[in-house]
Amino acid sequence: MDFNASLRKAVKTGTVFLGQNKTRECIEEGKAKLVVVAANSPESVKNLVKEIDIPVYVYEGSSVQLGKACGMPYVVSALAVIEPGESDILNAARV
Repeated sequence: MDFNASLRKAVKTGTVFLGQNKTRECIEEGKAKLVVVAANSPESVKNLVKEIDIPVYVYEGSSVQLGKACGMPYVVSALAVIEPGESDILNAARV
């Protein structure tokens, strides 16, 4: 599975919220099916995902690289996948 391709497809065809604040809201509301965090995410984000029962995928690149993988021209330290759309991204949590 090519995670970057799956992520980009999820962003285009599914429901994905980018950013640590939106990710936190999705977790608190119980909407997130998968949370992706960049390896260099702030400690507040890393502590948040330690406390949840939602699958978490740690993206091995930086938040700049995660933003590019999403097809966005800005930094993304965390994102929440609500609906995967045509993507198989939810399989990433099982790796």
